Amino acid sequence: MFSKTLHISTSPHIRQGMSTDMIMRNVVYAMLPLVVFSVVSFGLNALLVIITAVASSVLTEHALCRWSGKSSTVSDWSAVITGILLGLTLPPIFPLWMTFLGGVVSIAIGKFVFGGLGSNAFNPALVGRAFLQAAFPVAITTWHPSFLEGRFYSISKSVAAFPFSTPVVDGISGATPLSAFKFDKVTADTADLAFGFISGSTGETSAVLIILGGIYLAVRKMMNWRIPVAILTTVFVLSWILHIIDNQVYPSPEFMLFSGGLMLGAVFMATDMVGSPITPRGVVVYGVFIGLIVVVIRIWGGLPEGVMYAILLGNALTPHIDNLIRPRVYGTKKTKS
Repeated sequence: MFSKTLHISTSPHIRQGMSTDMIMRNVVYAMLPLVVFSVVSFGLNALLVIITAVASSVLTEHALCRWSGKSSTVSDWSAVITGILLGLTLPPIFPLWMTFLGGVVSIAIGKFVFGGLGSNAFNPALVGRAFLQAAFPVAITTWHPSFLEGRFYSISKSVAAFPFSTPVVDGISGATPLSAFKFDKVTADTADLAFGFISGSTGETSAVLIILGGIYLAVRKMMNWRIPVAILTTVFVLSWILHIIDNQVYPSPEFMLFSGGLMLGAVFMATDMVGSPITPRGVVVYGVFIGLIVVVIRIWGGLPEGVMYAILLGNALTPHIDNLIRPRVYGTKKTKS
């Protein structure tokens, strides 16, 4: 009479068949246009930096899994994402040996010591980037203009520097828009910032492509859109208020949104499912906090950019946000503290 079995189980109940590797692959797909544009902008130098970062991350994850007696987890694509993100945050003429070290630190310190995928407290790519910032401050703040002639058939001496040697920068070096504003009060054209016709890290230049990648992930429900919206809204509002107060001292909100690594960090790094809160109100608080720190560091800090530190601090704050902001269990009443 009863041909079907009723299965009763506790939540969470799986509604969609999206596996971890499927989500990770789609994140890679969303970043591919940005990778292509970085190669078009900076040529072979950017390509070698990104390839080295990915190879280092994947090899480190595979080696650590084997060393610890576990099956290799490189097939889940998370190490590939870490490598791509790390490469996109580095200058296009960053030495390859330093890039390789950054990939090792990203996986070993930023991910493996915490227990692997799903257990890392901080975004692994930003952990590697923070290490490189502290270890090689000159190399990581040496920039190269985009769309230089000969970029597809020549490699910078800095990129090919011998390991543990001081890199020699050849050719022309240029300041990023944030550096130019920080130290010279010079702003770049908004269209150039949005479409990527500026100096900067390999993947921080084309804000339009980053936004399109974020829309793709949000539509496929593989990214919490509230996080980048909260970050960007906070930066825009605070910058707008400051710009109204004194437009000679404080840059326009459009400049603040499209310059530096804000778009890349807001869309692809702050949205890390492990390092961000899980409640709707929690992610808004998280995003507002990151946006606030970005503005504070950019305007009043000693560095021209503050996205990396803002996201890492937001990652550290995530467990406390989740503990303080909890959804009410259905059928219960909110108790007074």
